[in-house]
Amino acid sequence: MTSTVFERSKPSSQLVENSLTASRLGSWWIDDSPGERFDAASGALRTDLVVVGAGYTGLWTAIRAKERDPNRDVIVVDARTVGWAASGRNGGFVEHSLTHGESNGERRWPEELAQLDRLGHENLDAIEHTVARYGMKVDFERTGTLSVAIEPHQIEWLAGESTATDIALDGAETRAQIDSPTYLAGRWDTRSTALVHPAKLATELARVATELGVTIHENSRVLAVEGRGAEQVVRLENGTITAAHVALATNVFPSLLTRNRLMTVPVYDYVLATEPLDAAQLDSIGWRNRQGVADLANQFHYYRLSADNRIVFGGYDAIYHAGGRIRARYEDRPTSYRTLASHFFTTFPQLEGLRFSHRWAGVIDTSTRFCAFFGTARGGRVSYAAGFTGLGVGAARFAADVMLDQLGGVATERTELRMVRERPLPFPPEPAASIGINLTRASLDRADHNYGKRNLLLKTLDAVGLGFDS
Repeated sequence: MTSTVFERSKPSSQLVENSLTASRLGSWWIDDSPGERFDAASGALRTDLVVVGAGYTGLWTAIRAKERDPNRDVIVVDARTVGWAASGRNGGFVEHSLTHGESNGERRWPEELAQLDRLGHENLDAIEHTVARYGMKVDFERTGTLSVAIEPHQIEWLAGESTATDIALDGAETRAQIDSPTYLAGRWDTRSTALVHPAKLATELARVATELGVTIHENSRVLAVEGRGAEQVVRLENGTITAAHVALATNVFPSLLTRNRLMTVPVYDYVLATEPLDAAQLDSIGWRNRQGVADLANQFHYYRLSADNRIVFGGYDAIYHAGGRIRARYEDRPTSYRTLASHFFTTFPQLEGLRFSHRWAGVIDTSTRFCAFFGTARGGRVSYAAGFTGLGVGAARFAADVMLDQLGGVATERTELRMVRERPLPFPPEPAASIGINLTRASLDRADHNYGKRNLLLKTLDAVGLGFDS
């Protein structure tokens, strides 16, 4: 077994502890974008379409429904508040990929890969156009992603000729973009990713939705969706909503459809945000092109600059808790925060003394194919999308259109995709799920310590279509 750069160049434990001392537990994004609040639903309501979930998927579904048919009556309900879960806690990377990367798409739908790539870029372009059309203040920056090799064996993974928008960089060229001693090579895809302020995106989507005539109800937990002939009744704690159609956008939370209860598992991702960098600190690392960054380890890090020049640094640990439970107490995991802080100062030793203002966690809705799946129930009157596995910021808009196509009962290019028509394998029930997930995580860690070489378990998972390499 070999050591990684984060073990070979480990900062002092005192530096790490000092950096976290004053940090607040909670998403900086959410603190920075409080948003408008909406009344809870009560009584017996009627509408054309009920959307369950006021995160990205639900809000995009409501907006696209009104853009398609302004006369359609739409209600969005959420158990808590707009964007409070994954939509307010992610890194703000709006990826074009609908398949969680080219290798994952090629493994599963090779004959559709070019089509999925085109649809993904069209979806990202449409998000950019929507932001401009409605004057959405979401700190949108289409600066791309810089993928970096931080171990010698990763350099070859970045091989290939440069294009106008996909630029291969050697070590010196990579460090000229962003100055980290860990960078051995890089590849800058300048157009396939945009950056946004995640919570502002959620609050601005809610603003646009309400301006289009959508009604949003917060603090309105759905207990069940019950079919009654041609109508669906969404049963709430304090009332009901009767509708012709229902779109389920519940992300990582237990599905309201029994068939989907084993289709996702909740995996916790941990994040730190620094104080804003001053001019000298920012100059010490460069980063003038403001790209998002991701390293190539199996247990990878992602990071980016905010509009006020904080560094948001997340990833590496991906923690599954036995039983697949979602609990607030899981969000405060000191071991994960100390690990992230240590890796941060290995990446940017010149920022010694910088402190973290916030630390938080978000729950990822992981599916066995590592990207969203879709479907309908109740004779096509209920649609759903889930399992984004961390790439929902961009793919949520695509999912909204898929669900609306399905509810409309029309065949479109989207609904004819194998990716849309096929369901992934479910996760096994406990305790097998815990055993399998934790063995896989340990194997990925071992690969990172063994020149990227995958063991028998990972090779077997690759062979049956359950492998994941980032």
